Amino acid sequence: MHTITYILKTTIVYMLLCVFTFLMLRGIVEYLPMRDDIGFLQFKKDYLHILPWKIAFYTHVFSVILCLLAGFTQFNNDILRDHKKLHRVMGRIYAYDILIINFPAAMIMAIYANGLLPTKTAFVILDCLWFWFTYKAVVEIKAGNVKAHKEHMIRSYALTLSAVTLRLWKIIISSIITIDPLPLYMIDAWMGFVPNLLFAEWLIRRNRNKRRINLTA
Repeated sequence: MHTITYILKTTIVYMLLCVFTFLMLRGIVEYLPMRDDIGFLQFKKDYLHILPWKIAFYTHVFSVILCLLAGFTQFNNDILRDHKKLHRVMGRIYAYDILIINFPAAMIMAIYANGLLPTKTAFVILDCLWFWFTYKAVVEIKAGNVKAHKEHMIRSYALTLSAVTLRLWKIIISSIITIDPLPLYMIDAWMGFVPNLLFAEWLIRRNRNKRRINLTA
């Protein structure tokens, strides 16, 4: 029974990863022509002449997929058990991609985000938390604190997945109610990562409770 449950859970997770990857790749391919009149860029005409913003945009778009795929390997028990070197290599790719490449790129994009202060604030908070949890995950594993490392990685990856949930919430909200693009973007900016972080905290606490039960059993 335990084996069947594990197989089902693993299958569901991999199916979700495939869906997420497909959504991200579809979004990335859209920008390969490097034109200014497609997708999200249609709403950023006021910023297209700002070179740092444009560099940050394409850097973020084309590199965030590495975070999603590399981060996923950090939670795969088979890789962790049988391929520890691969786990470490992918972990470094994940951390470097966020801390060195995507954090500064996403911060520039956050500052120039469409909408009023609430939208900009949401993306700045998201980016800072993303950096902090990833940094803490690196610090904890270097110190040998495996449990703390795992918990910070859960938080970090929950925020990495905001690249996907931002798009999903936009589809969900716009299909339920009729709303102008600017208010929709403002709501989406918060919904894209706050529920993810709440779920991550719930998952961390559930894992802690399981460990306590196992210790007292």
